[in-house]
Amino acid sequence: MNKVHAVITGIAGYLPDYILTNEELSHMVDTSDEWIMTRIGIKERHILKEPDSGSSDLAVKAIEKLLEKTNTHRDEIDFILCATVTPDMQFPATANIIADKVGILNGFGYDINAGCSGFLYALASASKWVESGSCKKIIVVGTEKMSSIVDYTDRATCPIFGDGAGAVLLEPTTEKLGVMDCILHSDGSGRKYLHQKAGGSVKPASRETVDAKEHFIYQEGQAVYKHAVFRMCEVNKEICDNNNLTDNDVNWYVPHQANKRIINSLIEKLQIDPAKVMINIERFGNTTAATLPLCLWEWESKMKKGDNVILSSFGAGFTWGAIYLKWGYDSK
Repeated sequence: MNKVHAVITGIAGYLPDYILTNEELSHMVDTSDEWIMTRIGIKERHILKEPDSGSSDLAVKAIEKLLEKTNTHRDEIDFILCATVTPDMQFPATANIIADKVGILNGFGYDINAGCSGFLYALASASKWVESGSCKKIIVVGTEKMSSIVDYTDRATCPIFGDGAGAVLLEPTTEKLGVMDCILHSDGSGRKYLHQKAGGSVKPASRETVDAKEHFIYQEGQAVYKHAVFRMCEVNKEICDNNNLTDNDVNWYVPHQANKRIINSLIEKLQIDPAKVMINIERFGNTTAATLPLCLWEWESKMKKGDNVILSSFGAGFTWGAIYLKWGYDSK
């Protein structure tokens, strides 16, 4: 019997209409376009401005486009796996809220929080459900309303993040396509460098935590940068070595869009062709769990069936990893 692989059979993305430019940010906090472009490489980011809207609403837009595009009926979906660090609520899971809003009634769902590695972890996890035969059609969505946890008086973090969502349809195949290998790592000691101080069970929300701005992103940029470059280089080499892939064999590299300098360091240290690297951080910013699917969505028309694709990420936790997949279809 041929081995069953989990293959991406469709992808869609969604970005809010409102664009927050560096020029506008410079009137909100002590920064400038030159400062942001030099240190981070971001020109603009999309922000969800609609009242009473959250990460689920971004995901719904992407998923509705995905279902239409793949001619998939809502009743066919077995499972929604949502990667996010900005859930609509502490509970229930945002995946369940998405299912209700989209009208997916026959499947189950839950969330994964792995920081910026969320989509990577979710795709790796969902592939096992497909490979086991438990599910036939899975939606994996990375969705973030990062603007909800950004302090727009902190010039170190506020230029970095944007809002958006990307979703893929995952199905079984006996062709040698889809997820071929995955490597996932975590190191909880890294939490001191990148976290949200309050809002959890250790430090519940209170008037004091709100006044102290402890519900926003806390990041020690230099430490995160060093760990991200080292770990993402390491895991890219590891997955290529495990699968006997050279740079000539890889058609596309899809790194997490955290910082342009991190991506440039990967290109330099791994000695890879920049033309093979998907980069959209300048226009979208860091959308955390949505960066990888948004890259795949933008480059969909350029990818061909059978292309070797390496996804890699690094996020809070610390979490990091890589997936080697063979692209499943030619764009129509």
